Amino acid sequence: MSATVSKIVRPDVRTTQGTFTRLLGACDAIIGHFTRRAAITTLRDLDDRSLRDIGLRRSQINAAVHGRVARSNRERVS
Repeated sequence: MSATVSKIVRPDVRTTQGTFTRLLGACDAIIGHFTRRAAITTLRDLDDRSLRDIGLRRSQINAAVHGRVARSNRERVS
């Protein structure tokens, strides 16, 4: 039995670069998650006066850590 060139199929080989890039992206997301959790814990441990000094209300901690509090809003906290 002979094989002709038209019948030889190359195996579907995926590059490891794509897999490695996805792995790095996943690691980055995991590190970011734990970093944000640590920041939230640290900010929650502060008293209200310290939070006011940095321009945050206690209710804004999660939003601030996730980057959803505008700078102008933080400056106007009273």
